[in-house]
Amino acid sequence: MKRTDVEILPFKNSPDSDRPVDTTPPNISPLACVDPAAEIGAGVEIGPFCVVGPKAKIGRGTKLINNVTILGDVTIGEDNIVSPGAVIGGAPQDISYRGTETKVIIGDRNTIRECVTINRASEKEQGVTTIGSDCYFMGCVHIAHDCLISDNIIIGHGSMLGGHVHVEHHATLSGSVAIVHFASIGSYTFIGAATRVLQDVAPFMLADGSPARPRCVNIVGLRRNNFRQEVIDAINEAYRLMYRARVGLANCEEILSSKGEMLPEVRLFLDRVAVSQEGRHGRGREPRRKAA
Repeated sequence: MKRTDVEILPFKNSPDSDRPVDTTPPNISPLACVDPAAEIGAGVEIGPFCVVGPKAKIGRGTKLINNVTILGDVTIGEDNIVSPGAVIGGAPQDISYRGTETKVIIGDRNTIRECVTINRASEKEQGVTTIGSDCYFMGCVHIAHDCLISDNIIIGHGSMLGGHVHVEHHATLSGSVAIVHFASIGSYTFIGAATRVLQDVAPFMLADGSPARPRCVNIVGLRRNNFRQEVIDAINEAYRLMYRARVGLANCEEILSSKGEMLPEVRLFLDRVAVSQEGRHGRGREPRRKAA
């Protein structure tokens, strides 16, 4: 049976905060340039030499340390920390872009370190570059147009995400990782340093190399996130059958079902593998070429 594309796992948004209403006025340096039309929440700190455009919306408790630039229609949630040199909302680096009004939306409690760039979207998908909550982006990370980054993501220094990349929750990317456009990185994955990712990476994998290959199951990451041992064992057997024994997807499903190891996590892993195999160049979301 041919599968359709699998939806990315939803953000695990935190429930509405019970903290009392904060009436602390924003603390804006006189050396910052903040457009009067920008919406600035209570307790926001904007340091010297920051530039905040008229369409910016910054949630309470967020700190722009200094020399931060916010361009275009950008919404930043609560309690984020944005370090010097970061540029959020710059136009997409796409030669087909013609100035369409597009957005960046960022969640809560993210740490965005020095010289990170997050481009607003093109008009080719939903028109939004989306960042979840509780992420940590180290220095000089680049997140291109139309990316969708879920919650609890760590991206190491100097890593670059091409346009339309999706990264699911609890993934970790080491330093100097380069991900090609339209690739998808599954949840609870670990991508090794200096890795060139040209295809989708299925959930729960540890991948590295140039180009990237799944090397093993991300056992350390799964244990840190309290996965049961029987779940880890079942994922490990699915990995062995797919990438070591190379029995093929249908045979892998049959073997795992017969052994009682077709757990929801294993089903998710196999579905992602199937979508990647049906996609162009191993990327399930890559647009197909038009028929001649």
